[in-house]
Amino acid sequence: MPGLIIAPRARIFHGHEWVYATEIKKSFGNPQPGDVITLKDFRDRPLGSAIFNPASQIVARRFSRRRQDLDLDFFTRRIQQAINLRAGLEGLDEKLCRIVWSESDGIPGLIVDRYGDHLCVQTTTLAMDMRKDIIRDALIAVLNPASITLRNDSPSRKAEGMEESIELLHGVNPGSFNVETNGITYEIDLIDGQKTGLYLDQLQAHAEVAKMSKGLRVLDCFTNQGGFALACKKAGAAKVTAVDISGPACASARRNAELNGLDIEVIEANVFDFLKTAKPEYDLIILDPPSFTRNKKTLNDAMRGYKEIHLRALKLLEKDGLLSTFCCSHHASRELFLDNLASASVDAKKSLRLVAEHTQRPDHPVLITLPETSYLKGFTSQLIATR
Repeated sequence: MPGLIIAPRARIFHGHEWVYATEIKKSFGNPQPGDVITLKDFRDRPLGSAIFNPASQIVARRFSRRRQDLDLDFFTRRIQQAINLRAGLEGLDEKLCRIVWSESDGIPGLIVDRYGDHLCVQTTTLAMDMRKDIIRDALIAVLNPASITLRNDSPSRKAEGMEESIELLHGVNPGSFNVETNGITYEIDLIDGQKTGLYLDQLQAHAEVAKMSKGLRVLDCFTNQGGFALACKKAGAAKVTAVDISGPACASARRNAELNGLDIEVIEANVFDFLKTAKPEYDLIILDPPSFTRNKKTLNDAMRGYKEIHLRALKLLEKDGLLSTFCCSHHASRELFLDNLASASVDAKKSLRLVAEHTQRPDHPVLITLPETSYLKGFTSQLIATR
């Protein structure tokens, strides 16, 4: 098997699963893009098996500490292990969750979301993309789904030198169908809809924030399909306004509101512009934007964007108002994001107390030696009187 010799002091010796070009001492056996390779240390001792792509900044991603191939047996075992893990998570609907989460489940670059009898798959690494038919067969063997949609329209594929695409891997296009979670029904479309169904990682946060919303006037910014807005209205919010720049997202939020008999106002607008001109009449403001950065180079620009919306939102809150804010980029650490919120509160001349902290649902498990698997962080804070 071809492979790489890893240089001393590389992060893989500290438990990380990725190898960058600067950490390679040399290669052997002429590895090709998408190959399974073996990793060895500088004393020729084996470090395990990895997938290889020299076109990516992450040249190799380890998936096993022993010699292992990516065959049907491997995918069947790993997928079943991932499902078994989620079966033990209290309060998690196993038929509406992420059943495979890339490196966290030992299959780097494979994401599988389950919506009842239908699966939505993403292959974000070249090796997984080259083996999508084997992955399909493994999913059929384990779950026998009615359909499998390959939703490969993520911009992150460019980092692996791959094009974006959407295709049906198995079964018949299910079209639009409904799913229920937290007592709310959503209409989703895995092929023609926006994104991969729902943001499953935020369903827990929807419920957590909604518990605080009874009787409040709520502004849900970057609403997408109306997740926070619908949850808050269902929980008894007095008035809910939802804002998103995307016309299709707004249409989806309105349909979901109708499905549930919930009265929310949906506004199609740029959130930055909306916050500039909105009246200070809200008791709870939710900021859940898409990632402002996908790499370290743009992190500073991203943090300026977060601070801007924090500052504007704080100025719109009424006395004792709540601000729930979220960041879904692993490049921005928890500490950096919290410091950003604190800095905005100082500039706004507001004092905040931390009420709750939010993170990704447990069906998106975190590897403690791979901090990139911990990406979603959120804080709910309350305005307090200045002393």
